[in-house]
Amino acid sequence: MIELAILGLLKERPMHGYDLRKRLKNDFGPLSNISYGALYPALERLEKAGAITPIGRASQNVAAPMFTTGSLEGEKASFMAKMTTTKAVAAISNHSTRAKKIFTITEKGNLLFEELLEDPVSRDDPRGFNLRLGFAKHLSPAARIRMLERRRLQLIDRFEVSKKNLAQPHRILDEYELAIAKHSLEIVALDLAWVESLLEQENLRVSAIQRQTDKNDLSKDTPTLENNVSLVGKPPETFSHPQVETPV
Repeated sequence: MIELAILGLLKERPMHGYDLRKRLKNDFGPLSNISYGALYPALERLEKAGAITPIGRASQNVAAPMFTTGSLEGEKASFMAKMTTTKAVAAISNHSTRAKKIFTITEKGNLLFEELLEDPVSRDDPRGFNLRLGFAKHLSPAARIRMLERRRLQLIDRFEVSKKNLAQPHRILDEYELAIAKHSLEIVALDLAWVESLLEQENLRVSAIQRQTDKNDLSKDTPTLENNVSLVGKPPETFSHPQVETPV
C-alpha cells in the first residue's frame, strides 16, 4: 500500500522523502503515522525496481541542459527552461541544508502504479479502498466502475453478515454491546450508500460520454448540405436540338 501511495504522489511532481511523508501524513489517513523507517526502505525498493529514479539532491544545483540553436529566440528559450528547472528544484528543497534525494517516477513506475491501483487483492480493506479512491482520477472510467462494484459487493456481504449476527447473536448481548452492534451495522449501511452514490455518478458520467461519442459519430456519418445536393429541383440539362429548315 505504501508503494502505491509513493508512486501516486510522484505522478504529481518530483519529491524527496520529507515531502512524501508530509503529504502522506496530511492527506492520507491510512498512512498518516508512517515512519521514515518504513518510508525509506519502500523508496529503496522502488528505486531498485526501476519504478522511480533520483534526479538530484535538494542541496545540489540541478542544472537543465543548455541547447545551442543558433538563433536568439532559441537561446532565450533554452535559458528560460534552465531557470525554470533551477527554481523548481529550489522550491522542492524547501531551502533545507540537508542533502535530500529527489525522486521522480519512471515509465516503469507508471505501469506499476496502474497495476497496483487496479489490484483487487486487498479484499474488504477499507484503508486500501480509500487510498485507491484517492488516486482514482488516474484510472479509466471502466476501471473506476470495476473498483466501485467490487467495494459494493464487499459491503453487501458485510451488511448481510452483520445483520444476521445482530438478529441471531451467539449469546445474549447487554444494552451496550447491542448498541455497538447496531452502530456497526449503521456504519456499513452508510458506507454502502456512499459507494452506491459514487457508482451512480460514475455510470452517469460514462453514459454522458457515450452519448456525446454517439452524437459525434452520427454527425460524421450525416452528409452535409453541400455534399448532398438533391436531384429534386435541379435545373434540367440543356440539350442542343438540330435546326429544322423551313421549306420555301
